[in-house]
Amino acid sequence: MSASHSAGKGWLVTLSGTGINLALGVLYAWSVIAKSLTNDWGWSATMASKPYAVACGVFAVMMVFAGRAQDKYGPKIVAALGGALTGIGMIISSFASQGDNTLMIIGFGVLAGTGIGLGYASATPPAVKWFPPAKKGLITGIVVSGFGLASVYISPLTNTLLANVGISKTFMILGIAFFIVTVLLSQFLVNPPAGFVPKGMPVQSKAAASSNKKHDYEWHEMLKTPQFYLLWLMYAFASFAGLMIIGHLAKIAGKQLPGIELGFILVAILAIGNAGGRIVAGVVSDKLGRTRTMLLVFTSQAIVMVLLAKATTVPLLIAGALIVGFNYGSNLSLFPSTTADYFGTKNLGVNYGLVFTAWGVGGVFGSMVAGKIVDATGSYNTAFIVAAVLCVTAAAITFITKAPKTITVEKPLMGAIPQMVNPLIDEKETKSK
Repeated sequence: MSASHSAGKGWLVTLSGTGINLALGVLYAWSVIAKSLTNDWGWSATMASKPYAVACGVFAVMMVFAGRAQDKYGPKIVAALGGALTGIGMIISSFASQGDNTLMIIGFGVLAGTGIGLGYASATPPAVKWFPPAKKGLITGIVVSGFGLASVYISPLTNTLLANVGISKTFMILGIAFFIVTVLLSQFLVNPPAGFVPKGMPVQSKAAASSNKKHDYEWHEMLKTPQFYLLWLMYAFASFAGLMIIGHLAKIAGKQLPGIELGFILVAILAIGNAGGRIVAGVVSDKLGRTRTMLLVFTSQAIVMVLLAKATTVPLLIAGALIVGFNYGSNLSLFPSTTADYFGTKNLGVNYGLVFTAWGVGGVFGSMVAGKIVDATGSYNTAFIVAAVLCVTAAAITFITKAPKTITVEKPLMGAIPQMVNPLIDEKETKSK
């Protein structure tokens, strides 16, 4: 395969993955739907939060199985199945009744959550494999930016549909559309051929490649390293803050700016920040280092969480939504890139799937805790403080999170198997080796 052809193929895979995420990002429009459920159907904040919370949890759990499946069977099949399940789940949700959220929990929470996990897990790994390591953060950022950017069009579209055709038909229309789009785009997700060398990387002899190849961790090897647990904790704490705001933003705006219809606009603004953060953090972390970039993101998010309680004007809420989205989106670029840096790309699907379970925990607790707090107190202030404390804790963890020592896999002699070595060393030093 020629260099120009391989580069074109890589970009086709990258853009197809981005397009799939643009459809699957319907998850981030939930605050607009939730507001309609509470206003039009009379649901409590807790009741309206459950389908979203279940979707976040199922999404995260499925990432593990989806990652392993796409590593084994290829991204095309897994992504197509994910798109189909997402569409079907939305369609089933359209049959939910005003007095019962069971069908919506099953449809949106379980089926769409499963489909989103399958599709999302299959979009990034094939794209990353077409490019050299120096572009890992950039390519990851572009693909996952689709998921964050989705709310820019889904929020106003959903808001318009809700106003004109109601909740049930909105789910039906979105379900059919996303089914078609994701299944079609999934056909372009392919891994590079065996022995493929990305453009910009030197072609090594087989002997040199054998002696210098970095170890690709199997999932059970990764679980034996302290790095996995440190990454998991940081991801969970950071996700709690971001997903809490995403799931409740329209209602936060309603409480802090009563009488001003700004909810879906804020969701779209947050989505722009979300997408921008994924790309910018990917590029910056390629230069500055992953954990240093994480420290900046977590610290900034903690400050914004504290200030959001005071955001009672339109400009302040707009600025808050943009920054929260940027910081949250940065995580969705930083953590898959860091997982690839630390544990290799061969098993990136399942390895990142396991790391991503932290996102699910953050999503479930972020949404449900905020819902219970506002139902009990009538205010989100306590939820903001809880989120800020978790972000500060995540920032502190960055100081003890370093890459595993580089493991080189030498050509085996007499059936010898390289031993696992995982002392912590400086991330910058690891990259230089």
